[in-house]
Amino acid sequence: MKFTKDHEWVSLDGDIATVGISKHAADALGDVVFVEVPEVGKTVAKGASFAVVESVKAASDVYAPV
Repeated sequence: MKFTKDHEWVSLDGDIATVGISKHAADALGDVVFVEVPEVGKTVAKGASFAVVESVKAASDVYAPV
């Protein structure tokens, strides 16, 4: 698992990447109320926003680290 400076992480398994946010980012967001993610198998470009995490405090884009 590798972390970005923006508190996202990626775990690679061949050509499949699993992406998430760090504990620090999750703690900063607080209680998550909604997550919007792309459909399974969708290709996303490195650095592109591909998901949204909404909490009681804020809404944050998640960017593809690879």
